[in-house]
Amino acid sequence: MTTETGPDSEVKKAQEEAPQQPEAAAAVTTPVTPAGHGHPEANSNEKHPSQQDTRPAEQSLDMEEKDYSEADGLSERTTPSKAQKSPQKIAKKYKSAICRVTLLDASEYECEVEKHGRGQVLFDLVCEHLNLLEKDYFGLTFCDADSQKNWLDPSKEIKKQIRSSPWNFAFTVKFYPPDPAQLTEDITRYYLCLQLRADIITGRLPCSFVTHALLGSYAVQAELGDYDAEEHVGNYVSELRFAPNQTRELEERIMELHKTYRGMTPGEAEIHFLENAKKLSMYGVDLHHAKDSEGIDIMLGVCANGLLIYRDRLRINRFAWPKILKISYKRSNFYIKIRPGEYEQFESTIGFKLPNHRSAKRLWKVCIEHHTFFRLVSPEPPPKGFLVMGSKFRYSGRTQAQTRQASALIDRPAPFFERSSSKRYTMSRSLDGAEFSRPASVSENHDAGPDGDKRDEDGESGGQRSEAEEGEVRTPTKIKELKPEQETTPRHKQEVLHGTCPSLPSRSHP
Repeated sequence: MTTETGPDSEVKKAQEEAPQQPEAAAAVTTPVTPAGHGHPEANSNEKHPSQQDTRPAEQSLDMEEKDYSEADGLSERTTPSKAQKSPQKIAKKYKSAICRVTLLDASEYECEVEKHGRGQVLFDLVCEHLNLLEKDYFGLTFCDADSQKNWLDPSKEIKKQIRSSPWNFAFTVKFYPPDPAQLTEDITRYYLCLQLRADIITGRLPCSFVTHALLGSYAVQAELGDYDAEEHVGNYVSELRFAPNQTRELEERIMELHKTYRGMTPGEAEIHFLENAKKLSMYGVDLHHAKDSEGIDIMLGVCANGLLIYRDRLRINRFAWPKILKISYKRSNFYIKIRPGEYEQFESTIGFKLPNHRSAKRLWKVCIEHHTFFRLVSPEPPPKGFLVMGSKFRYSGRTQAQTRQASALIDRPAPFFERSSSKRYTMSRSLDGAEFSRPASVSENHDAGPDGDKRDEDGESGGQRSEAEEGEVRTPTKIKELKPEQETTPRHKQEVLHGTCPSLPSRSHP
């Protein structure tokens, strides 16, 4: 082989090396031929200098790939994806709703609650606003499409319970303590007094003239303080309201009693108020309209001691909680199974007809909650699993026994609170005295009418099938109850629904 020298040979050599650069660049992306194949000597001798020359090309190729990857990353950021939409969706989930709560002093509390929040969230906000620790006796109510009162379930989402908007609620007493003196804080007794005063004014808690005057005088002492001859001139209680039908004679008797309470603090006046109010026959009774087996209109009352039956405004029967074995409902029928009496051998079942399915379920829930709160040491957890017969509803709050234990552990100074002034009323006088018109009671559950009955035959609103339509809904059995000696129940007797003075004997049904 001959070799060429001189300038011509150098030009020719440069022209031969120029087309080798793309070949070297292509060699980066193609797999390297293993040793021993092809012409190893030629490859080793010829590509060794070219590899040194192509290292910058390889580096530039790597840089180009890196640039493309960064460009791809930018393109991925600009194009919408599920990962980028998720923060926006999370932001949408936390949309809030305005809740308006009417408090016991007739004022309104407004707050924002997350739309998917449970009822306990709203209830805790209200109690925190009121500085209330003994909150298990209270609850929130709302009215459904049929203007019926419903209790807000703290364990469920608010939007699944109240269908209409805006979200309006009322803060009320749910469980009336049988002995208000066992309440720890004055602020709790104050809110209970406000509830009882509203019950008396609306006619839910009827009482006699003597009791109206006695309770009214304690309410004046708690609100106005000691009698002052210079400040309290004339009929200074005429603008306050104490009874559904308030007369001048009642106001004069209230002022006479008020003058004798000099030195009594507002807290002491409220304790005297509660001690007299708890003796009324309708204290803490939640009434529901129903019919007996003969189709006669009656009222079913649920209270701390059991289930009460009223007819023609007279109490005709009473079933204490220890005497009731089972409570159930099916469609619009409500059933209670009674233990056999002393001279009876078999159990008996008593049925009542409610206006519709929703009314029966509402009454059943109220019975379950009252029985659990006042009779059990701790609530029973709801049943788990898919093969559960009947309803899974259980009372989820603390019982009265647990509440008293928690109240005994309260360690804070007596909270300062300002007793709000009662709403003033203007009235038109007549020859017989002043009279107020009695408003309809908002606490009683009235008939929903035939339309509501038709709508609820198939279950809940929205076309969902009722959880108890195909079978009975039973109360939990074999639950540890409080000891019998802890129960304070009056004797079996009929009492007048109108109520009597605590010092006078009740009138029996003829």
